[in-house]
Amino acid sequence: MTTGKNALVVRGGWDGHQPVEATELFIPYLRENGYEVRIEENTAVYADPEYMASVDLIVQCNTMTTIEREEFNGLRTAIENGTGMAGWHGGIADSYRNNSDYLHLIGGQFACHPGHHPDEATGEQSDNYVPYTVTMNAAAATHPITEGIGDFDLVTEQYWVLSDDYIDVLATTTQKVREWDPWTREVTSPAIWTRQWGKGRIFVSTPGHRVEILEDPNVKTIIERGMLWASR
Repeated sequence: MTTGKNALVVRGGWDGHQPVEATELFIPYLRENGYEVRIEENTAVYADPEYMASVDLIVQCNTMTTIEREEFNGLRTAIENGTGMAGWHGGIADSYRNNSDYLHLIGGQFACHPGHHPDEATGEQSDNYVPYTVTMNAAAATHPITEGIGDFDLVTEQYWVLSDDYIDVLATTTQKVREWDPWTREVTSPAIWTRQWGKGRIFVSTPGHRVEILEDPNVKTIIERGMLWASR
């Protein structure tokens, strides 16, 4: 299939999120849907205005790291002009902590992922894996990203997200209160959301810590649909 559409995959940052393996899981799907896919291992491409104007979809998997001012400005301008952006977990919701304007663009920022009791910690990523439910909102029933998908359970990092009310939330997750936690009531965070920014659409899924979570049928379907929904 050829649609003449361009997808840009920007990946990197913390290796624990498997940026290469994670994005390689979805690149064949993009190609099957007619996208020419360009892969970049850093954010320098965002500062190329001529190329960015040709991009229909950015798929970003780049945890933490930093972004230069001209790179961010190029990213934001492209989205405002109609380029879509999609991503999952820390690759989009925990990128570029040095740039508050990026946090504003995405609309939700990773704050923490409460894990096991400190006495049970082993130093492995699994210290932060807990069972939790992704709960669909009423709007999810008819949204093209989530239609036909009900609540589902995962055992992985559960993101506590700081967000604003300009995001359109499709699903949430609720942090419980354990006897060792310093908070005293349950906290509900967005788990899947979209955002309109200028002419561009943004899609975020907080589930997606590693490939085994991305391969969960619900998570994989939501991300595949979210990429196509966000695209110009």
